[in-house]
Amino acid sequence: MMSCLHLFARTHRLLSAGLVLILLALAFLAGEAWGLMALAVVAALVLTLLRDTPRSVPTQAGAVLSPADGRVVRIEKARDPYANREALRISVFMNLFDTHANRASVDGVIRAVQYFPGATISADLNTASTRHERNAVVIESNGQLVTLVQVAGLIARRILCHVKPGDTLTRGQRYGLIRFGSRVDIYLPPHAVPKVAPGERVSATTTILATLASA
Repeated sequence: MMSCLHLFARTHRLLSAGLVLILLALAFLAGEAWGLMALAVVAALVLTLLRDTPRSVPTQAGAVLSPADGRVVRIEKARDPYANREALRISVFMNLFDTHANRASVDGVIRAVQYFPGATISADLNTASTRHERNAVVIESNGQLVTLVQVAGLIARRILCHVKPGDTLTRGQRYGLIRFGSRVDIYLPPHAVPKVAPGERVSATTTILATLASA
C-alpha cells in the first residue's frame, strides 16, 4: 500500500505542476504580463500546498499524532458516530495555505472507511462534523479505536482517501488529502489526555495531540 500512496502523491504533483506550466505558457504567448504574474503566484501556491517533506515521527508510547497541519479549533466530549461510542474529539482546521496531506495519527489496522456526501460550507463551524462532505477512517491501535474524519470545507471540493479496511497504517504515514482548506476531526477514547489547547497551531506527524493509556 505504501508504494500506491507514493505513486498517488507523485502523480498528483505532476498533474498539478503540468497544469500550471500550461497556463503559464498560454499567458506568456498571449503577452499579458499581469496574467503571467498571477499564474506565477498560482504556481507557487500549488507547489506550497502539495509539499510533502519528510516529518520526524515521535516514538512516545501511546502518542496520538496530529493528522494535519492547522489550528486546533475544538477539544470536547462527543459521540463518535462512525465507531458508535462516546469519545474525546479534537478538531484541527486546515486553512487555504496549510499542506493538503493527511497522515495517520497512530499505528494500527483500519477497521472501517466510510464516505458521506454533504454540504460544503465553512469547516470551522461546529456543524461540519455531521453535515459536510466527509470521510471517516476507523483505526484499531493496540486494542483501542482512533477515528480520523476528513471534512470538506468552504473551498474544498475533493476528499481523497487511499486506504481500505484491513490495511495497516504506521503513525505519520500519508493516507489521503483534502484540497484547499478543510478540517480533520480526531475521535479518541474518553480517557485520552489532550496535550494541545484550542487555538494552538499543530503540525502533521510532529505534534502530539493526546496520549492514550494502555488498553
